[in-house]
Amino acid sequence: MYTKYYGLARKPFALTPDPAVVFMSETHQEGLAILKYGILSKKCFLVLTADVGSGKTTLLQALVSSLEQDVHLCLLNNPILYRDEFFSYIAKKLGLHWDGNKAMFLIEFGNLLKDCYTNDERVLLIFDEAHVLPVDLLEEIRLLSNLEEKGQDVLSIFLVGQPELNERMSDDRLLPLRQRIGIRFHLHRFTLDETRQYILFRLRHAGARHLNIFSEEAIAVIHRVSQGTPRLINIICDHALLTGFAESKPVIGADLIEESVDDLHFPGEENRLPVAKPKRTKRVHLALLGGVVFIGLLGVFFLWKYYR
Repeated sequence: MYTKYYGLARKPFALTPDPAVVFMSETHQEGLAILKYGILSKKCFLVLTADVGSGKTTLLQALVSSLEQDVHLCLLNNPILYRDEFFSYIAKKLGLHWDGNKAMFLIEFGNLLKDCYTNDERVLLIFDEAHVLPVDLLEEIRLLSNLEEKGQDVLSIFLVGQPELNERMSDDRLLPLRQRIGIRFHLHRFTLDETRQYILFRLRHAGARHLNIFSEEAIAVIHRVSQGTPRLINIICDHALLTGFAESKPVIGADLIEESVDDLHFPGEENRLPVAKPKRTKRVHLALLGGVVFIGLLGVFFLWKYYR
């Protein structure tokens, strides 16, 4: 195993999120602060988006570990559920009774909100991977907020997912939900300096005796091919350490990173690594279409002038 060779107490780049080892970049610090503010601000709905592997689940774990005892939490990580399963899950997490009767659930949920208002407590519903939620369940989530009586303001609902969530929310049927979103935030990927700090942070927490295991050139390549995506940084670094151990290289250079990336490349993948691509908005598509139409009309005009 490479840990002993590199003077490490444990593997530094494990893929499973560890709430005890959380690197907080500037955007992650801002994101965590906004999540906490979302609980206290009494604006009910918050939307947080992040590209695949950017650390949103880790951020949610950091939030959950920081919650006080006066917050009743329901965190749903897999929202691909039928409606009854959806309500059953929420009821179980909040300690409410569920017998398949939605009307009785809504009564109990409304009573919970009243009790929380009386006891100065809060209810927090977090729906991770919300970009896969069907429109009908998003509408059910919105309707839950209607159970709050005027002035209570004890319910916070967080919709967390990939950027596709914004596309899902653009559905005309979800206009009432969009009008209730009080806070929006996008979790950006690491800058080059944050990538460097992240790698050093991971090595330090793995008990590294020295921190110059990766050269500056290697870190630059890691950032370039991963585009600052934490999950991909972990995969590259772990593979590079294994390869470096096999080749007896105490310092990981840029050439070894390039070799590792080639090993990790999926056949047929456009990029060297599976990095999330920026989404084109409808506005961009319309602008491109308008440009094509304009050029076409311009060509027709010149042809008409030429052959007239």
